[in-house]
Amino acid sequence: MSNKRLAGGEFLVKDLSWEDIFTHEDFSEEQKMMLESAKEFIDREVWPNKHQIEQHDYQLIVDLMKKLGELGFLGVSVPEEYGGLGMDFVTTMLVCDYLSGATGSLATAYGAHTGIGTMPIMLYGTEEQKKKYLPKLASGEWLASYALTEPEAGSDANSGKTKAVLSEDGKYYKITGAKMWITNAGFADVFTVFARIEDDKNITAFIIDKSNSEGMTLGEEEDKLGIVSSSTRQVFFNEVKVPVENMLGERNGGFKIALNALNVGRIKLGAACLDAQRRILTNSLVYAGERKQFGVSINTFGAIKEKLADMATAAYASESAAYRAGKDIQAAIEDNIAAGMPHNEAELKGVEEYAIEASILKVWISDMCQIAADNGIQIYGGMGYSKEMPMESAWRDARISRIYEGTNEINRLLSISMLVKKAMKGKIDLMTPAMNVANELMSIPSFDTPDYSELFAQEKEIISNLKKAFFMVAGSALQKFGADLEKHQQLILKASSILIEIYMAESTILRAEKISKKSEQDADISIKLAKLQLFNSVETIKKEATTGIISFTEGDEQRMMLSGLRRFTRYNEYPNVVNLKTEVADFLIKENKYTF
Repeated sequence: MSNKRLAGGEFLVKDLSWEDIFTHEDFSEEQKMMLESAKEFIDREVWPNKHQIEQHDYQLIVDLMKKLGELGFLGVSVPEEYGGLGMDFVTTMLVCDYLSGATGSLATAYGAHTGIGTMPIMLYGTEEQKKKYLPKLASGEWLASYALTEPEAGSDANSGKTKAVLSEDGKYYKITGAKMWITNAGFADVFTVFARIEDDKNITAFIIDKSNSEGMTLGEEEDKLGIVSSSTRQVFFNEVKVPVENMLGERNGGFKIALNALNVGRIKLGAACLDAQRRILTNSLVYAGERKQFGVSINTFGAIKEKLADMATAAYASESAAYRAGKDIQAAIEDNIAAGMPHNEAELKGVEEYAIEASILKVWISDMCQIAADNGIQIYGGMGYSKEMPMESAWRDARISRIYEGTNEINRLLSISMLVKKAMKGKIDLMTPAMNVANELMSIPSFDTPDYSELFAQEKEIISNLKKAFFMVAGSALQKFGADLEKHQQLILKASSILIEIYMAESTILRAEKISKKSEQDADISIKLAKLQLFNSVETIKKEATTGIISFTEGDEQRMMLSGLRRFTRYNEYPNVVNLKTEVADFLIKENKYTF
């Protein structure tokens, strides 16, 4: 796998075989056991207590976190020498996936502890720091928090005003400032805090033990729309003394730590929205089968079937892309270790390599999770609006996923800026395909009847053409605006939408093709879901690309590009989308759950 993997962002310029993609169906026996253990814990300890969790029961979340620690789930990614399980990246993703679907309150506490709470120490800590903190964080004896955001420093994380002043004897720093929206603040034992030393260009990270933090105080629990039992507080520092040996990483290195933590956090957040989609769909299926109107179950109505099929399509695509990227990151980490890198550096570089894909997943899957919850409420009707039902909390919990780990808007902009930077550094050739597309626009299109006898022959041709549409829009925009492109955010957002939809559609097609090659009898619904996802992606790209083109072109150039867009988004044989959705819905209704 690792020898054939594409580099980050290369999916735009190179084709991938189904043999080179990792899918949900490829889990090892050990991974399947971890998956089942995570599901069993949630179904036994969490789902029956959902109503209690919605009552601001912070202690229940602490108790659940402690139990997760006892079972080893808090140390899945922590190396064995520091008390963890030392499992690979894909396994950490699937555990995050299946522990996060029942309630956003536990998902947030878990994600903050294992991700931005533990990971910076694991990746940047000294040997002494790792030995002191990681075993207790992996076991759940200590719980972790991460204090970066400030009233004036949200998306612009490096603009924080919190200060760190070295004492006269040089033995400790005095931290002064205020942090807000700090997850796990109410019960955390260990805080990773970011502050600026003197007039440094970048912030610096520090580890603060709550047991030795005189001058640190907490605000009241925030009264939030969702994730209501996750602890979220302001944290105030008034000359809190931090020993110099508790600096994490290098002076001036905090911004790098924050960015790398967010890269990992983004793909993990995508994973954390997967089982939420599955549970929303399964609950909707069960309710639609039980709810009677006009003398029949509402799952017999086409309007309901369409929603069920849409939810399944999005869930299937989300899984397909998430585990494709997760395996690529794991392969990159393994390659880096084989090249002689220390494990922490290998992981950092591996995740950084796929930062574009991480942003794509964070945006698309969190958007789809919100839409799934909205459709779930609609299927439940008036009952969906009731706190007695699971849809109301699912909808509220889903909303935060589009904000934290970088807002979806920031991540959309980032995906394009990171791609351009890779091209500028010579890591990916965007100019050649952009020039080829420009030449193709001037040529006469072929009117030959294509051969679509092979499975997904037309779909793969369309995906290839969608990549051309991206180069047509983004390449022309970059050529016109150059370095000033970053000032045209609405245009960048359109290009980002095209980029995102290409990755999601291609991942789904490749997964379904792999299933068809390995088990033909199980492939029918997967093929239908993949065709539906591609159709949805094509329609989205048509709209976004059209808006983008007419925003910066006119006259003959505009007419030529719009004509090219029609060529690049054309089906020669359209799928019957209504029939496909009906068939997918009927399969789901028969199973009465999401089964993929």
